Amino acid sequence: MSIRDQMVHDLKLAGRAKKTIKHYRECIQQFSRFYDNRCPSELGRDEVREWVGYLMQQQKSASLLRQHFAALRFLYTKTLAKPEVVSFISWPKQPDRLPEVLSETEVWKLLGAFYEPRMRVFFTTQYACGLRIGEASRIKTSDIDAARGVIHINGKGDIERVVTLSPRLLTILRAYWKQVRPTPPWLFSGSTGGHLSPGVAWQAFQAAAKKAGLDERRITPHILRHSFATHLLEAGAELRIIQVLLGHKNIKSTTRYARVSTRMIAKAKSPLDKIVKE
Repeated sequence: MSIRDQMVHDLKLAGRAKKTIKHYRECIQQFSRFYDNRCPSELGRDEVREWVGYLMQQQKSASLLRQHFAALRFLYTKTLAKPEVVSFISWPKQPDRLPEVLSETEVWKLLGAFYEPRMRVFFTTQYACGLRIGEASRIKTSDIDAARGVIHINGKGDIERVVTLSPRLLTILRAYWKQVRPTPPWLFSGSTGGHLSPGVAWQAFQAAAKKAGLDERRITPHILRHSFATHLLEAGAELRIIQVLLGHKNIKSTTRYARVSTRMIAKAKSPLDKIVKE
């Protein structure tokens, strides 16, 4: 078994997501190719330091650097048991950007721009439940618990959670199921019988965004998840509840939505208003 295969095995044992495993493997492949495909077990601290310096000279984004550094750390700390080789690596600071959100009117306009009923209901579900696009694509009909008013979600890192199933969404899903009859066990099936491909859904999203006049804004399907959280917060939902619905491990990931809620910001009283006028 090669070192990369051993790392993949260790990543699976650690419960890492398939996407994470794929990215880590690609990062280590690039690292190995940089040294003429030498095995990472033959490379030490000096080589790793040189590779890190090269990545930073390429002006990689902070998120991409963190991905490379995380792959190196896992390889040398877990698989090769040589933590001293990567002990010098520090995490690059991630820019604290505010998430982009749509207004409720823009969401309504966007959802109405989908030509295919399956895609319209798919993205309606994503917004109504605050899901990632991959989570929405993997929903099974058995995940819907109409009696309790929830949907079971297999989330990021295979962590399960439940999200709210509104009466309106339930009505929409029942009408959709009668009309489309998706291939079991999936709620949103693809042309090959498996679940709907996130890539196919992404293309449909871009077409609808353009039709809705939103193509000039830098938006992706994830904006519906951001909009869900922001609109919930503006409606008075507690941050802790929103954290659970989104599946955030840390409340800090959720509090950023309080910074983009223009409605809440507008309601904040300025200290100027408390000054007694002469």
